[in-house]
Amino acid sequence: MGITESERAGVLAQALPYIQRYQGKTIVVKYGGAAMVNESLRASVAEDLVLMSCIGIRAVLVHGGGPEIDAMLRRLGKEPVFVDGLRYTDEETMEIVQMVLAGKVNKELVGLIQRAGGRALGLCGLDGGILSAERRARTGPGSAKDWGLVGEIREVNARPLEDALAGGYVPVVATIAGGMGGDPRSYNVNADTAAADIAVALRAEKLLLLTDVPGILRDLGDEGTLIKEMSRSEIGDYVREGIVSKGMIPKVECCARAVDGGVDRAHIIDGRSPHSLLVELFSDAGVGTMIS
Repeated sequence: MGITESERAGVLAQALPYIQRYQGKTIVVKYGGAAMVNESLRASVAEDLVLMSCIGIRAVLVHGGGPEIDAMLRRLGKEPVFVDGLRYTDEETMEIVQMVLAGKVNKELVGLIQRAGGRALGLCGLDGGILSAERRARTGPGSAKDWGLVGEIREVNARPLEDALAGGYVPVVATIAGGMGGDPRSYNVNADTAAADIAVALRAEKLLLLTDVPGILRDLGDEGTLIKEMSRSEIGDYVREGIVSKGMIPKVECCARAVDGGVDRAHIIDGRSPHSLLVELFSDAGVGTMIS
């Protein structure tokens, strides 16, 4: 049974206060994980971004593309290698990362947004010097750990993004950074960290991390234990208790990085749920975990 016209009008009326609140504000969305490889969910995210843009929200999409990189590496006969959860990136892998992220994935997302009626501009961190990084240091004295051309972001130049937003575009940013101080190399940088740093540089109202989990759960086997709100000061306690663990730790750390830098709120939400961006922004209930 479809929604009636009266019910449709009621939904719009309920969204009005949120539309008024976020109009003219900047929202940075980090997109990755399982939601990126599902065609219907990709279309849903594109539609959400177009609607946000149409009502005056300055939306920025920052994306990764790990599954696509792994697939291309294997197609070329190269097995992906990870060190402490980070992709080991030698020169050949860096070429593939740049080709997949700044080429295939970035342009597919741009195309989705434009087919949904929006205006998108595909960029990577090299363009206009948006992201500058230094090579990630080996850890500990005499450590043998090495990540290759994996970078730590040191500077964000928000001007190209501001120009794109002022022109009515949704900037779609692939997370590849240039080197610092004349370093000619490109670096593979963590997409969550890049999104947090971009949100800080743009003085964003919100950072939304689209993931493939419902948010932070007290019990990983029970979605009913979702922690809907967490203060910045509580993060350390949740980590020590083991509630925030494994792959969730870097995501929470990036949210903390954004909040510490002046972003009002950061959210970890389930990108597997259709139109999760709209539910988070324009409803009382919201989705996922909010860190403020």
